[in-house]
Amino acid sequence: PTPAVGGSSPSCPARQVYAIREVTQVIDEKHDTEEGNGAGGLFGRINLFYRQVVAELRKVVWPTQKQLTTYTAVVFVFVGFIIAVVSILDVALTKIVFWIFG
Repeated sequence: PTPAVGGSSPSCPARQVYAIREVTQVIDEKHDTEEGNGAGGLFGRINLFYRQVVAELRKVVWPTQKQLTTYTAVVFVFVGFIIAVVSILDVALTKIVFWIFG
């Protein structure tokens, strides 16, 4: 059977999908209030910012080396293609302008 999910009707929306996000948000809000919203002056706010950045970076799904080389190759091929198209258009428009205005 389906877990305790109410479905997607407006009278009983599905809430289970958002449970982890809500719990994380509640924990973050509690942590922020415990810190006094950056209590401790400048260094306290910098420390809080640093910890939040590290927490966000832990959520990142980093690509494997194979994926990274594939993505890099795709970018180089695409940039090369765009350079070729712009160069061809530039040469064509230059010839047209010199033909018209001599």
